[in-house]
Amino acid sequence: MACVSARGWRLCACALAALLAWCGLLAASPALAQPAATEAPAAGTLQRIQARGAVVIGHRESSLPLSYVADGRPMGYSVDVCLQVAQALGRHLRLRETRVEYRQVTSGNRFDAIEKGEVDLECGSTTNTAARRQRVAFTIPHFVASSRMVVLSSRFYERIEDLDGKVVASTAGTTNIDSLAREAQAKSVRLRIEPARDHAQGFAWVVEGKVDAFAMDDVLLFGLRASHARPEDLRVIGKPMTIEPYAIAFEKDNPALKALVDGELRRLIATRELHRLYDKWFTAPILPRGINLGMRMPHLLVDSLKYPSDYVPP
Repeated sequence: MACVSARGWRLCACALAALLAWCGLLAASPALAQPAATEAPAAGTLQRIQARGAVVIGHRESSLPLSYVADGRPMGYSVDVCLQVAQALGRHLRLRETRVEYRQVTSGNRFDAIEKGEVDLECGSTTNTAARRQRVAFTIPHFVASSRMVVLSSRFYERIEDLDGKVVASTAGTTNIDSLAREAQAKSVRLRIEPARDHAQGFAWVVEGKVDAFAMDDVLLFGLRASHARPEDLRVIGKPMTIEPYAIAFEKDNPALKALVDGELRRLIATRELHRLYDKWFTAPILPRGINLGMRMPHLLVDSLKYPSDYVPP
């Protein structure tokens, strides 16, 4: 969840695409995508993985369909991407078997968990931002969302201006809550913003009528709406307030780990395995109730995957 304007993202994405195409980086040899076998021994995360023989994945509880818990186990699009990365790390470390352990994190503690070495890969709905790069590293985005709002269908709200004087929730520890305040100020809309513990709580407040709207990334809002007993009772409204490039977060200042994670993402993109994972979670029935979000791959994501890069506009 980030705060990049839609126009700024498109301009930077187009400029980056032109530069990469001119440089011909996509034609680089596979060796460039993977660290050399003779590089110096890795420290930090890689050492911990080798010592325990397992990769610890940080996952979310209710970020459907990206990272959530159903039938007692973590799952989702981001989790599946991280499972591929975990196997790549295991192959690099020549582990006999790469085990995966899970640790649930929240918007508030996910970066602490990385810094403390409690998780190796944070696999949720986390946006790459300049401020967050001061604490953690990010790989190439595997999804691009935008920040919008969900409201009850019985309320005649269509845009943020319609919520003047109303109460709007957003999840604490996300950039959505900040971008909501900025958007309201820019449009002279008076809002009372209520921080929710997590996405599930903010969404429940809308259903219960405790708040008038819940602001979050559109993909998460559609997921929450689809999993509700009566999806038709809720609508996702408003123009995109931000563009949110989701990426895997991990230990910063670790070039060997960065090269491995980025190399695996590039492989998933080049072989179109990432596209197949996307279809699995966004265009087919998923647990827990066999819902189908019916979300075709966003154009911004399609364009960004043509020239994979971890660059994000500041």
